[in-house]
Amino acid sequence: ILLILRPNPGVLFQHMFGEGNWPPMQNLILGIALAALCFTGVETVSQLAEETRQPARRVPQAYVLMIVIVLVLFAGISIVALSAMTPQLLGDPVSGWARDPVAGIAANLPSATLQSIFAPLVAVLAATILLTATNAGLMGISRLALNLAAHQEMPATLGRVHPQFRTPYIAIIVFCLAALLVLTPGFFTTGFFADLGALYVFGSLLCFALAHASILYLRAKKPDLSRPFRIGWNINIQGRELPITAILGLVATVVVWVVVLAQQPYARNVGFGWMVIGLIGYALYRRRANLPIIGKRE
Repeated sequence: ILLILRPNPGVLFQHMFGEGNWPPMQNLILGIALAALCFTGVETVSQLAEETRQPARRVPQAYVLMIVIVLVLFAGISIVALSAMTPQLLGDPVSGWARDPVAGIAANLPSATLQSIFAPLVAVLAATILLTATNAGLMGISRLALNLAAHQEMPATLGRVHPQFRTPYIAIIVFCLAALLVLTPGFFTTGFFADLGALYVFGSLLCFALAHASILYLRAKKPDLSRPFRIGWNINIQGRELPITAILGLVATVVVWVVVLAQQPYARNVGFGWMVIGLIGYALYRRRANLPIIGKRE
């Protein structure tokens, strides 16, 4: 599509930086937060490490390649979209393409023939992406449930493995049903899916921040731990080498997460409510299993 549209750099610059086109700072930060949706399923790579040959080499390679592909892909889509239409038309939920921006690109191709060819392809592409993202999400949550159940942090039933397919089928069924229940209100309530996207951003940014904090903690507390893949660009603080990427990542994700909390009341209220319910359920399960709430049984 990029080659077909042959975007004019001048038009692209005008659509991006023209009067009234550049968003205010709070909207820009919120847009950066929502861009976290592009990385749906990235954790699947690490969760499949146990089933990967030579994981110490191939998992880092997969992550580096994935980051490059995701950035190029979504930056390319954004460039094409802003070359084809103004931000106002792209973001208008009523008469614009806010609900389906890629379809808007197809609709603005230079000829009717190209429009008729690419319009159905966009529909197929959207369905394929949703199916892939759903599969990655279910794969991730089922593997997470299996791991938590193995460490007695969730009921053992959720970690039960199917005798034939060797998958945590109970967890897959439970979370499929939970996903259907969560999505159902969106078919009857306007704007629900936008709130649900903000809720996803609430959780994903929190996970990213905790991941960065965990890297810094392990570097400080366990400097001699075996690390097949070691992040470069380190700074020495009290004899501990801390990666600059983790420090910057932690600060950036926390700042953007705070902005989401301030601007998205649904994500804030439901996100914290969900966490409270999860912590209460965790504590009740551990007490019922005669396990300490924090730590391992002695």
